[in-house]
Amino acid sequence: MSVATEAWSPNSWEQHPVAQNPNWPDLDALVAAQQALGAQPPLVFAGEARRLTDQLGDVAEGRAFLLQAGDCAESFDGGSADSIRDKLKVILQMAVALTYASGVPVLKVGRIAGQFAKPRSEQTETRNGVTLESFRGHIVNDEPFTESDRRPNPDRLLTAYHQSVATLNLLRAFTKGGFADLSRVHAWNQEFVAHSAEGVRYSQIADEIERALRFMRACGIDLAREGSLHSVDFYTSHEALVLPYEQALTRQDSLSGDWYDCSAHMLWIGDRTRQLDGAHVEFLRGVGNPIGLKVGPSMTPSELLALCERLNPNNVAGRLTLISRLGRSTIGQQLPALIESVRDAGHRVLWACDPMHGNTFTASGGQKTRRFDDILDEVRQFFSIHRELGSWPGGLHVELTGDNVTECLGGASDLSESDLELNYTSMCDPRLNASQSLDLAFRVSEFLQS
Repeated sequence: MSVATEAWSPNSWEQHPVAQNPNWPDLDALVAAQQALGAQPPLVFAGEARRLTDQLGDVAEGRAFLLQAGDCAESFDGGSADSIRDKLKVILQMAVALTYASGVPVLKVGRIAGQFAKPRSEQTETRNGVTLESFRGHIVNDEPFTESDRRPNPDRLLTAYHQSVATLNLLRAFTKGGFADLSRVHAWNQEFVAHSAEGVRYSQIADEIERALRFMRACGIDLAREGSLHSVDFYTSHEALVLPYEQALTRQDSLSGDWYDCSAHMLWIGDRTRQLDGAHVEFLRGVGNPIGLKVGPSMTPSELLALCERLNPNNVAGRLTLISRLGRSTIGQQLPALIESVRDAGHRVLWACDPMHGNTFTASGGQKTRRFDDILDEVRQFFSIHRELGSWPGGLHVELTGDNVTECLGGASDLSESDLELNYTSMCDPRLNASQSLDLAFRVSEFLQS
């Protein structure tokens, strides 16, 4: 599948304006790090990315649903087996509830094994008269406010690669080695329902899943031997923000001759780097991976149409995911026109909802946070708008962790602002904890059944 209709190469982005570009102090060191990365094996393979594109095509046609979830920004200090396992566990639990409610397959795509960079609103940060580079995620620099920590370091690109290798190894072992067994995941959900304050509300869905499993057993289906019930496909994704890293891991597929960014199965363009003539759009238009595009409040229908043409000129279903991140107070005014313009132009895209980024505010204690009810309300409106327009609300894109953090307010955890300081560990944006994530999944299941 050739995706670039104009001349393109893995480094053609260098001829375009680069938004969110770190001030690399040693360009020779950056080139050396890229060369070292280029000699490493790919993290994922072109065939896997093509398979995901095909499956996302089913989402675009209303035959599947996308769950894309994980950390706001991965940490070099947070790659333990337990933390990866617990994050995967929550995503699997959410997917089971969503699968039963929707009646269609749920694609599981993690914000994991590469989500080490974050865009910043300012290039630099000033404290007490001292100005340093903003913290851009562990792939670029470090959090402490010192000159050495904040200096962009190309060696971190290699550290990000090696941690992604370890994470992928664990993910593949967990998803293919019995950890993702349907009966096991269902038992976890039953435990959540039994201990949740909203348990009565969710018990109907959990009970229906239990009856479905009993029915399969009664029909003679040996759940212990059915392979599809013991393993799952799990894909990785991250924002393609640090282009020297992405370029270094781009490979030409020996079968198709097309180029693929082998740092992840799926990449997305953020709302701060979506300039039509910018470097990030230029780079991603030429790789064969499925790609996402964040659609924020400043996006106009004409801009969105131009980006659809640029990023998916062959109009391949599954190639382009539009991830709306509009906020609960504006989604009702902005999303309908965007959906209608894309639909009327005949673009075969799938729509997913990011209800996190448009609903962030600063609490009285200074922490960035989000209200669970605001997140839920944006998802509710997303579903309602799509249903009114005869469109398929194709997916959910959320920031979460399997840890018992106190970063978002409300939900099943019933967290208040005074609780934020108890276990606020995010480096950047507030995440849903495990209980809040499952709460959201069961609520969205109700939307899918309505």
